[in-house]
Amino acid sequence: MKNIKSHLVFSKQQRHGIFLLLIIIVLLQCIYFFIDAPKQDIIVNKDAIIKFNKEIDSLKLIALEEEVPNIYPFNPNYITDYKGSVLGMSNTEIDRLLAFRKQNKWINSTQQFQEITKVSDSLLSIMSPYFKFPNWVTNSNVKNTLNNRSYNKPKTFEQKRDLNTITSQQLQKVNGIGKVLSERIIKFRNTFSGGFIADVQLQDVYGLTPETLNKISEDFTVKTPRKIQKININTATVNQLVTIQHIDYDLAYHIREERLLRAGYKSLSELKKVKGFPINKFNIIELYLLIEKENNK
Repeated sequence: MKNIKSHLVFSKQQRHGIFLLLIIIVLLQCIYFFIDAPKQDIIVNKDAIIKFNKEIDSLKLIALEEEVPNIYPFNPNYITDYKGSVLGMSNTEIDRLLAFRKQNKWINSTQQFQEITKVSDSLLSIMSPYFKFPNWVTNSNVKNTLNNRSYNKPKTFEQKRDLNTITSQQLQKVNGIGKVLSERIIKFRNTFSGGFIADVQLQDVYGLTPETLNKISEDFTVKTPRKIQKININTATVNQLVTIQHIDYDLAYHIREERLLRAGYKSLSELKKVKGFPINKFNIIELYLLIEKENNK
């Protein structure tokens, strides 16, 4: 034990020497970490980088081509806002087309399409190869026959058939209406005792696009509307309101609360500001309502 202890006991000079040695070791470690090692020249293979960049660019082009929507032949008379924007038309050009169509007029040629919409020659050259006009436009014999029969003139109210009496077979004569859709329309009509109140109720038939609804309206309309007792929105109870299409109990309570806040509705359009009101169904809901203020005596 004494021999071991003698190895662990140091003199003052020895302790100073050990301390100095530790300082030297720490300094060497700092020099190793903080002084940069000699830099080596990095060899860059420029040809490999150029080849890699070309591969990246080709992949980007493929991705962009896949993002471009496929365009199929279409009738320019039925271009919607979305379709027009995809094709590259401006909002003004689309509005010109829609305004023309609202007059129940038809575009029958590529030249007429440009005259109406004012699209540029470059855009027309891209779009026109996909234009597909009906046979009566492209076939002169059919066109002349239709013109002689005055098919281009819109039908009057008297000439149209009654939506409340037509059959499934008669509906199928409309372009875009097959057996399934025609039977669905008749089935929906029969859910009401007495049929439709107005044409707008067709919007509730699943599967009917705006274009198809327009085509139906050209030949059919409600001529014998179902008789209903309209409800006064300013005195209606919750139980009365829920008998109306698209109004459930939650919406009925909100309508009543809004009525109290307003001290009565001044117009039916104020219903659009009610919490949760289905604005796209307003034209149907208003068929069942009227404004009538209570007499305050």
